[in-house]
Amino acid sequence: MEYPESYELIFQAPAVEDDVVIVRRTDKAGAGGYPVYEDESGIVRAEISDRAEVRMLASGGHQMLRTPLLARPLTP
Repeated sequence: MEYPESYELIFQAPAVEDDVVIVRRTDKAGAGGYPVYEDESGIVRAEISDRAEVRMLASGGHQMLRTPLLARPLTP
């Protein structure tokens, strides 16, 4: 199956504009067998299914993971 190279993860932020984080596909797969995506810093990591279902992955200790409001595939 072909997966998008990148996604926009849109997080709802109270009282301000929503946060948008761009993540790119890595060569890793998550526990569900779907690709793992991460941002340029490597801090924001997520497994994204073929139906754009997102499971956030911790990249370090003491993270408070939030689920994005939406995962939107980006086209090249």
